[in-house]
Amino acid sequence: MDLGVSDRVKPLVEAVRRMVRDEIAPLDAEYHAEVGKHPSGDRFAMTDRQMEILKSLKEKAKSAGLWNFWLTDSDGGYGLSTVEYAYLAEEMGAVSIAPEIFNCNAPDTGNMEVLERYGTTDQKARWLPDLMEGRTRSAYLMTEPQVASSDATQISLKCERQGEDWVLNGEKYWATGAGDPRCALYIVMACTDPDGPKHARHTMLLVPADSAGIEKLRPMEVFGHDDAPHGHMHIRFTDVRVPGDAVVLGEGRGFEVAQGRLGPGRIHHCMRAIGRAEYALELMVKRGLSREAFGKRLVDLGSNYDIIANARIEIEMTRLLCLKAAWMMDHAGVRAAQPWISKVKVQAPLMALKVVDEAMQMHGATGLSQDTPLARLYCDLRTLRLADGPDAVHRRQVARAELRKFSNDAP
Repeated sequence: MDLGVSDRVKPLVEAVRRMVRDEIAPLDAEYHAEVGKHPSGDRFAMTDRQMEILKSLKEKAKSAGLWNFWLTDSDGGYGLSTVEYAYLAEEMGAVSIAPEIFNCNAPDTGNMEVLERYGTTDQKARWLPDLMEGRTRSAYLMTEPQVASSDATQISLKCERQGEDWVLNGEKYWATGAGDPRCALYIVMACTDPDGPKHARHTMLLVPADSAGIEKLRPMEVFGHDDAPHGHMHIRFTDVRVPGDAVVLGEGRGFEVAQGRLGPGRIHHCMRAIGRAEYALELMVKRGLSREAFGKRLVDLGSNYDIIANARIEIEMTRLLCLKAAWMMDHAGVRAAQPWISKVKVQAPLMALKVVDEAMQMHGATGLSQDTPLARLYCDLRTLRLADGPDAVHRRQVARAELRKFSNDAP
């Protein structure tokens, strides 16, 4: 089981790391400080400076050939394995805007993968070019306010056939990326046959974001923050019509599409979480070495040596688990890798949250403020314990896989 950095990906990792640290990180705080400064007062309208930052950095990434790494095992990209991509995603995860600079950000990577894997020729021609070039963004609409969406069989947004069209009615929320003014496409999980077999009731549809009848009710907040201009929107559909050919893969095959999308998406989140933990540990150590209290460096006080050592140990263990899940995806497929993906989906956010929390503690009150990226990292990682399935659902999957090994031996 080869989990190391391959000769093929090593120069890419070094180039991405250099660009993230030297060019993207210095502009990240400025980008976020621009939120709310648009003349309209709309927090989700992007300022000229924000667009300038993104455009200039993307052009540098493209010109350096650092683009669309997520297209693993595909002739359309580098043809990297999931293990190779893991090292790149970790580097990109350290800084919030970095994944978009390389066109490797959620939810667009998952949505592009849906189009690449399941889309018709016409669907690809309409949506993929702008997404692949980073000109537009997209959102994935699955979670609903009226049901416990961690049990996806309960998804209830109504979708009925009327003549040649599908008509959608209902609400979705936590639509990540739907606040972005560049968002052009929603991939929507809807219920097309409420009386059908449990895993054949739902269909995935491609819905233009500017369709008549779509209403953005509000941005969902995380610890009081609206994550503008990206946003996690609460959206209402009222008699929204899309043509019959908006269906992805086929009617009643929504679960198949969702599982194909969410497996890679979950592990990509975990890779980026490890990058966030590495960045937080770096900030923690630098703070501890540069500040003094009670006549000693902060690192020499209390149990800070143990805290730093444990952070390093837990990062390394989690990275190995993430790489093994990636290896399973490469060699056994997404379905066989699911228990491994679930393991790291529980572990990575928990580990990263712990490291970020300790880094905040080392910084004192500054660690809670806008003067470091730690508070934003904490918000993102706490959200990740719920996004793409809460911890309890993934622990259930891990436990069920374990129980199956011995179920025939029970007395």
